[in-house]
Amino acid sequence: SSTGSVQRLILSRPAVEAGERLGFLPGDMKEKVDPYLRPLYDALYDCLPAEQVERRIASGEIEVAPIAFMRGRTLADAFVILDEAQNTTVAQMKMFLTRFGQNSRMVICGDPNQVDIPGGVAASGLADAVRRLEGVESIAMSRFTAADVVRHPIVGRIVEAYEGAS
Repeated sequence: SSTGSVQRLILSRPAVEAGERLGFLPGDMKEKVDPYLRPLYDALYDCLPAEQVERRIASGEIEVAPIAFMRGRTLADAFVILDEAQNTTVAQMKMFLTRFGQNSRMVICGDPNQVDIPGGVAASGLADAVRRLEGVESIAMSRFTAADVVRHPIVGRIVEAYEGAS
């Protein structure tokens, strides 16, 4: 639309465990990927009443999906958020970024100090995208530090302690 508004919110993240292998997960695809997507649902429920979240997911206004489900799609008229982007591969990040559609906005979040994929930072699609896209017109990057932590105040101090010990 000409107002800059979007029709839907799309939340995505890679299905990667933080350091431990979960191995075989029983159940259908939704049951398999839900543990990885749970933090995205938690954030939605923090922002909106549960009934509204469920209604908007049912209507397609809100979509929560692993990054693998983005292949072959064009994400138009959408506000798209990719979380935990440090755990994408270079190929996944390129695939995701090239889904960009008409009248869309994309926000990509990740912490280069928390890469959980084999190969570490060198294999991270986020680190690669930052290098490639720095200075590209219409792309902005924001970097945060321990001072920007919005969890419990002690979390900032924990982050600083770990950064100092590395």
